[in-house]
Amino acid sequence: MTVRLTVAQALVRFLSVQYSERDGVRQRLIAGCLGIFGHGNVAGVGQALLQSELEDPKALPYILARNEQAMVHTAAAFSRTRDRLQAYACTASVGPGSTNMVTGAALATINRLPVLILPSDVFATRVATPVLQELESFGAGDISVNDAFRPVSKYFDRVWRPEQLPSALLNAMRVLTDPVETGAVTLALPQDVQAEAYDWPDELFVERTWYVARPLPEASIVDKAVDLLRSAQRPLIVAGGGVHYSGAEDALREFAERTGVPVSETQAGKGSLTYDHPQSVGAVGSTGTTAANALARDADLVIGVGTRYSDFTTASRTAFQNPQVRFLNLNVARFDGGKHAGLPVVADAREALVSLGSALGDWSVDAKYTSEAQELTRNWNGTVDAVFRPSAEVTAELGEGLLTQGEVIGAVNELSAASDVVVCAAGSMPGDLHKLWRTRDPKGYHVEYGFSCMGYEIAGGLGVRLGAPDRDVFVLVGDGSYLMMSSELATAVQENLKIIVVLVQNHGFASIGALSESLGSQRFGTAYRKRTGDGRLDGDYLPVDLAANVRSFGVDVIDVRSRPELEKAIRTAKAATGPIAIHVTTDPLVGGPDSDSWWDVPVSEVSELQSTQAAAASYEASKKTQRPYLSPAEGTAE
Repeated sequence: MTVRLTVAQALVRFLSVQYSERDGVRQRLIAGCLGIFGHGNVAGVGQALLQSELEDPKALPYILARNEQAMVHTAAAFSRTRDRLQAYACTASVGPGSTNMVTGAALATINRLPVLILPSDVFATRVATPVLQELESFGAGDISVNDAFRPVSKYFDRVWRPEQLPSALLNAMRVLTDPVETGAVTLALPQDVQAEAYDWPDELFVERTWYVARPLPEASIVDKAVDLLRSAQRPLIVAGGGVHYSGAEDALREFAERTGVPVSETQAGKGSLTYDHPQSVGAVGSTGTTAANALARDADLVIGVGTRYSDFTTASRTAFQNPQVRFLNLNVARFDGGKHAGLPVVADAREALVSLGSALGDWSVDAKYTSEAQELTRNWNGTVDAVFRPSAEVTAELGEGLLTQGEVIGAVNELSAASDVVVCAAGSMPGDLHKLWRTRDPKGYHVEYGFSCMGYEIAGGLGVRLGAPDRDVFVLVGDGSYLMMSSELATAVQENLKIIVVLVQNHGFASIGALSESLGSQRFGTAYRKRTGDGRLDGDYLPVDLAANVRSFGVDVIDVRSRPELEKAIRTAKAATGPIAIHVTTDPLVGGPDSDSWWDVPVSEVSELQSTQAAAASYEASKKTQRPYLSPAEGTAE
């Protein structure tokens, strides 16, 4: 039997009956579709979504977005919140509507988050080439701007003919549900093909379940891993995002408690243990705690659990300085498992931890090492306390009515509930949050730091709220990121998605300003100031009224100028029933506490500026501490 539908109608019907299942728990795979319509998709996917909504509003709910890049960010944040077991589709028109999604696709793929991208494409028939918004290639007739999605997608296909749709859809679902291969999946849909009718076999639209497996570790590799651990004196766990995606938090906690091995965390892995757990030493790397980084410096075995070892995690390969250091990597992806010449335990993170813990028996680290880690953490906690509630001497040096960024973070942290989620992505706040935020719930921390995309924050906050409607979501965003992509506040109002936006005004790019200064570039081009008569951007601050801008979306705004006002505003926001914002100005020159770490950003080798010359000398000294991490885990150490 067959049913006659357009390609777009068949696509929507197929997506509405896809399910994922792990550990016996089954859920809709495609939770809905975010989109913006234009001439490339309004009569195709748009018509199909309308028809679907009229037949069953819950089949594939549609959400109107305001920015194509932002809607992909929303989809990625939703997927992360749902542990990659559910995803959103994103539809856009041809040309700029679709290419706007490329950045979002890159973010999803870098963070290994499943998102289904449906860019509209030029006419397959080419009857009126070139059509509006078509980029002509002089050297090939089958290329469109959508080919830009190829390098940022884990799977790419273009449906030139209706007959190609079933295989494209099945491959798309396969990749979306593969813990190793997942990321952005792009199906380019020519606008004429979307509206073309075809007789589809009924079995294409039967409910289909995609099982997300938990690969088990190979027994012989577990034995080798046990040997490595038993020979280690100062092992350190680096918990990455894979801990959360596999739901391995309890397994990690039990492993750490049994063995006494301290646990540090990447940005994606933060919250793997609660901040006050005896084995938790906090963030590691360039934006880490002094406790975790001190332990990393002397570690003789680094146990990476679900981490891809970004340069921030390894402090550009300077974090682990022990000449005998070896790496043991528990990861579902062999690509990540083999990094730094480590012994790869290729398996689901939860299953790998359980197997390794069982095989270790009653082995544990020396009690003196555990005590050392806990003392380092106590000292760091004292540093955090001082940042959250700065002394009178510190506050006296601030400008009138200004708070420090650390003080703002502290107030939100202390007054939010354990189950609330903090969202951030770019600027100086992710680094401060990584080292300062005291996570009390595995889902309480959501910072996108794989692509660190400015503008992610508000859109990402919507995705978190969609994925966890029972949690309050605090979106911490600086003025730089806000001005890049504030448009999704309109979507928040439209859908009545409660997010609490803490908008921090520091008059420019504070993070890059501080980096610029450290590299000898004197914060050039990083402050939002007027151009003066001498041609430089060093005049008065721009009179941009961000609070008024937020209000223009129909969002209530609370202006605060002191700690008591901020605390009152947070309590008011918690009691609100819809989106709300808190606007606060901070001192851009007061940074967070030092991580006693480094990040490799090259400095000009030659310069007439003394500031750059000094930075270059410092850079060369730091470069000397970089290490290749090439010694095999089971071979002779360096």
